[in-house]
Amino acid sequence: MSTIVVLGGGIGGISAAFELKDEFGDSHDIVLVSDQPNFEFTPSNPWVAVLWRKPEAIRLDLDQLMAKHGIRFVCNPVKKVQPEARNLLLSDDTELGYDYLVIASGPRLAFDEIPGLGPHGGFTGSVCKTDHASLMASQFDAFCSDPGPVIVGAAQGASCYGPAYEYTFIIETELRKRKIRDRVPMTFVTPEPYIGHLGLDGVGDTKGMLESEMRERHIKWHTNTRIDAVEEGVMKVTEVNDDGSDKASHELPFKHSMVLPAFTGIDAVMGVEGLSNPRGFIIVDEHQRNPTYPEIFAVGVCVAIPPVGATPLPVGVPKTGYMIESMVTATVQNLVEILGDREPTHHATWNAFCLADFGDRGVAFIALPQIPPRNTNWSGSGKWVHWAKIGFEKYYLRKIKQGRVEPFWEKYAMRLMGVQKLRG
Repeated sequence: MSTIVVLGGGIGGISAAFELKDEFGDSHDIVLVSDQPNFEFTPSNPWVAVLWRKPEAIRLDLDQLMAKHGIRFVCNPVKKVQPEARNLLLSDDTELGYDYLVIASGPRLAFDEIPGLGPHGGFTGSVCKTDHASLMASQFDAFCSDPGPVIVGAAQGASCYGPAYEYTFIIETELRKRKIRDRVPMTFVTPEPYIGHLGLDGVGDTKGMLESEMRERHIKWHTNTRIDAVEEGVMKVTEVNDDGSDKASHELPFKHSMVLPAFTGIDAVMGVEGLSNPRGFIIVDEHQRNPTYPEIFAVGVCVAIPPVGATPLPVGVPKTGYMIESMVTATVQNLVEILGDREPTHHATWNAFCLADFGDRGVAFIALPQIPPRNTNWSGSGKWVHWAKIGFEKYYLRKIKQGRVEPFWEKYAMRLMGVQKLRG
């Protein structure tokens, strides 16, 4: 019997644990390790931040969930991945050994790279974690009682832009509902070379659709923009030219702000030679396996992926649920082959599917593959996106509670695209 450890209790981690259990049953020991007691459905965090969801509505207790499906759960932060010894050094200095390791840790949020950024000790909020979104929600009513300028966006080096656009439009919708939108100037700040780039060089007409939404909702924007520092009530930014040289600096006032940070790998893998790159992302081959330590696989945000092309400021590539799902399935099937004394043959299909909710409508896109040129390059917009995302949240959480193993994102994406094409 082998011990297969999954590091991370997010979308990639619980998907991997369920798929491994489904394939191996009790023939191998499946262990899920997380520094958090709960699974959080991260795509719903922007709703939490404006009081449209309570945190408990999008959280599942991992201890109960894993026990229900026969998976061992260890709730303990990992201090270091020690591949030479094939173990994890935990926060209490105990060691957890493995025969195979699947790293699905997600990122470290690099707020520290910009002075004054972040919800703890800084002056900007975040929707990267449910606790961050909940902290913003606790302050939201007070802001609405005494409103002022709002800045939303992403820092240079960020690799997840959808939630920034979502929060921009969701808060704009909520401000209109409260009839105080006229008292809130709004600005969007991003390192993207154009609105709707999304780290993917656009998908379909995301540039046109998102610019149109910004104009219709009277939201100003700064692209190719670096955040230099944040002070209380002031964000210092610099627009750059196409060659990366400084073009113009601005001091933007704000009373409420949400900025997505750049990501790095988690501290536990940072600096492990052969395992991670200089930013701490896990190096993998076409089988999701680390070339130096072939007993280690990685899926999701923690995987090293080069950008789609050169940009004046660093713009990372997002890892959406569809891509993570594909990485997980390839990893599990490769482990099935390896444990059956065969060579791995499965490759992930890195596709992107996103439902970006704007509160009263939204934008959806599907990129197959994620990095261009593409076989499918589709985007659509309308009120149906808002309802589709609500439906997907309920569908996903219900299936996860059941421990179901199925291609959630792929099925939902293909169904939506088919329906919208039929509608013309």
